[in-house]
Amino acid sequence: MSRTVSISRIPLPRIPSLAVPAQLSRWKAALVQCLPARLRRLLAFRHPQLVVIPRGDAAELLRRIDHETAHVATLDLAEPEGLGDVVAITRRNARYNLCVELPVDRVLERRVALPVQVKDNLQRVVSYEIDRLTPFSAADVYYDARIAGVLARGAKLDVRLAVCRRAEVDGWLRRLNDEGAPADRLTWTGAWPGANLLPPADRPRRGRAATVVSITLLALVVVLAVAALVTPYWQKSRQHDFLQAELRQTRARALEVERLRDALDKARLGRVEILRLRREQPRMTDLLRELTERLPDGTWVQVLDFRDGGVDLRGESDQATALIQLLEQGSGLSQVSFRSPVTQVADTDRERFHVAFLYRRPTSP
Repeated sequence: MSRTVSISRIPLPRIPSLAVPAQLSRWKAALVQCLPARLRRLLAFRHPQLVVIPRGDAAELLRRIDHETAHVATLDLAEPEGLGDVVAITRRNARYNLCVELPVDRVLERRVALPVQVKDNLQRVVSYEIDRLTPFSAADVYYDARIAGVLARGAKLDVRLAVCRRAEVDGWLRRLNDEGAPADRLTWTGAWPGANLLPPADRPRRGRAATVVSITLLALVVVLAVAALVTPYWQKSRQHDFLQAELRQTRARALEVERLRDALDKARLGRVEILRLRREQPRMTDLLRELTERLPDGTWVQVLDFRDGGVDLRGESDQATALIQLLEQGSGLSQVSFRSPVTQVADTDRERFHVAFLYRRPTSP
């Protein structure tokens, strides 16, 4: 049997288990709501709805177009000629949809919990359980049900159930059918979208041409809706790609600028360091001048080794033992010491020495 659900809860992968015409109708209604108001109203004029609201043996006939309702006539069940307006309109324009709408106080609505396993066969299960869920039997009522949600962490279904006694409306349904204007829907005030209390077997079948036209119009609506929805995203995607390309180029330029800045900073720091080392590096001319002034006559320097501020001095002198005291008085000289004992040079009055000391560039006074 057909299952009526809200458009927001249509499980698309399970479409084969649903009534296709009803499903298409719900999709069409949802898509039409996405259209501009002027276009939506134009489509509504092509598919107006006649609404019969029964109140006992009397009923009000309304014409409903895009949520705007206009009074057409007052009908009387006891006077067959009173239904002529309905028959004339429906026969003159097959696009009219005839709906019998009950007052809300004539319909019993309740929420019931059913096992989730009945999801694909909801209507049939409800027909078996109607006498348990309501004070009536299935033969005495028209009913419809829809899934409103899930309970118990998905173990149960929250089902909205609506029933009305057949005796309340059978007279009007039978009379409309006898007059050649059978009702397409049996609903009530405040019903959920797509609700229809009529059993699928009692619903009239529209002609094949009308179905083809409806499907064609629906396909057109789908194409327009998809185009309207996709175009902004496509434009934003193009804009996003363009901005991403610009961002990549800007980022590459920024990285190049950063690299050049780092290189310049390193070069500047290197230059500063070189200048600092140059200022601090002692000059050999100053060292030679200092040694010339401090070393006594009769001293011969054989080896002068300067490395990392340290000086090794080797040679011969006739005053080798006095060299430490003399060199300690020199400017920039420190930690003067013999690296090895002083030895006498054979057959001479000179002594062989090996002196080490630190030399730093003297500070300017």
